[in-house]
Amino acid sequence: LEACVENRLHGARAAEPARKILEEMSEAQMEIPINLGNSCVVNCLGIEESGKHDGCGGIDTALAMLATIEDSPSGSNNLNVETYGAVVSALSRDGSVDEAMLLLRAMVVEKSFTPPLSVLADVGKAAAKCGDKSEDVLQVLALAKASGYELDSIGSAEAGRDLLASGVIAAEQMGNLALGLRLLTAASKAEGCAPDRGDDLVAASSSAAQRACTLIHKRAINTAFVDNNWKLAVKLLELMPERSLTPSTSVWRKVVTVCAKNEKSKKASAVLFDWVQLWEEGKVEQPPLSIFNAVVNACEICGEEDLTLQVLESMKKTHDTEGNIITTNIALKRLAKLGQSQACEGIIIGMLQEGIEPTVVSYTTAIGACAKEGSKNPELANQWLQRMRSRNVMPNFHTYNTALAACLDGKLESTVTGSKIAVEMLAAVNQELRDGLVGSAEYKSALPDTYTKYLARELMKQLRDNWRAGDINMQVAKSTIRVPLLKLVDFTKSDSAEEARKMKEKAAAKKSEDVDDTEDVEKEEEGVVYSSVSSIHRRMEV
Repeated sequence: LEACVENRLHGARAAEPARKILEEMSEAQMEIPINLGNSCVVNCLGIEESGKHDGCGGIDTALAMLATIEDSPSGSNNLNVETYGAVVSALSRDGSVDEAMLLLRAMVVEKSFTPPLSVLADVGKAAAKCGDKSEDVLQVLALAKASGYELDSIGSAEAGRDLLASGVIAAEQMGNLALGLRLLTAASKAEGCAPDRGDDLVAASSSAAQRACTLIHKRAINTAFVDNNWKLAVKLLELMPERSLTPSTSVWRKVVTVCAKNEKSKKASAVLFDWVQLWEEGKVEQPPLSIFNAVVNACEICGEEDLTLQVLESMKKTHDTEGNIITTNIALKRLAKLGQSQACEGIIIGMLQEGIEPTVVSYTTAIGACAKEGSKNPELANQWLQRMRSRNVMPNFHTYNTALAACLDGKLESTVTGSKIAVEMLAAVNQELRDGLVGSAEYKSALPDTYTKYLARELMKQLRDNWRAGDINMQVAKSTIRVPLLKLVDFTKSDSAEEARKMKEKAAAKKSEDVDDTEDVEKEEEGVVYSSVSSIHRRMEV
């Protein structure tokens, strides 16, 4: 046996004779010297297919030697952790993940060994590479913890970072975003990685790891976007460049939009300016015009006039344009907040003369000027509804709500106008239910919301005040003017409301089958715009 073991089993060529000698010694109940037995197993393994070396030795031979030594008088006590680890690593390199896991578990659970990190990393890497063995990677991490390793410190060693990288890949495959982020955080805490960061090294350890890290951050930011958690979205975005990950355009848009939606104008502007700077350096794609619009609206809502000018200046520099429809809508909002309805009319006329087609946002903003407290003009608001329809721009519930708010000035004529607008809104609802909704239910639909119900109730109170003042006969008012307003109040109890609910559920189910992130972001950007417009007239709902 000593003759066979010399020079690493003579390059593994003596592996088979050594195996036979070990078997004869075991059958004869002879003691196998510890150093010789371990040396035989380790040196018969190579890096070629099936763990062979120049076609000799290999995994099968090593496993046969292991079984033989375990059957000898001293049993597995003759085998050390390095020997078992060498076989586990060889099985992992050969893609035999199940067998590697069984032997690794036996090392930790049955024999109380502490495998080297390199062995754990080999098994984790092999399991992660399979794609369908993510659970095995988690078991490797659990065995590493059971062996005494701490996730927050193993990142100091290259093998530890490889193990964490496998965990991140598995977490992405399983959709376990929290686990993926936790492992990267553990890597960032590891000491001894200077001048680099542990999490940066983990993400850069392989193309698979970098892809998994990027997807985990992207999906986590999307979750924060959906949950309206702007702080988390910003934090995750800040971590991406620290981990050498490049945010996509959709990621930038979601972070900026969720900040703008939550009226965090300074943070939204800061993120946008960072995006613009990276674009100037040629590292990312150009921010779209719509994102500037969302940030400007957030600045307008927060009263950040100086910041608004900075964002507009950045927009002009980025797109080499005055913004066209965007800056026009901004000008409209500023005039609407002052109640300058005639000036808003002049801007829209100017847009048409220049060949710029006003959007539903433009018209809703102009109607908002008619709803400004102290400058209410219900007749003009109603005229805007007719004008926009003539341009084939259909009002949505935001538009109708703004027009109804314009009618709350206490006058009977305004109540009558509000009743007419309610009739038009109900007609639009019936058409929508008949033909189906095209586009976002949130911003294309005419279906009444809770604010519509509140406005209709206020108009009914105004009508009551009108008949009490002797402006109209009570019975006439109840049988004519109040009817459409009452329908809006009771809409949620009607058959149409149930039909609308089913239609929305059907649209939502269809959307879930074909998710369009860009459409979701654009919807939220548009939501910031409507929030800015509704702030002109919206009161607390009771």
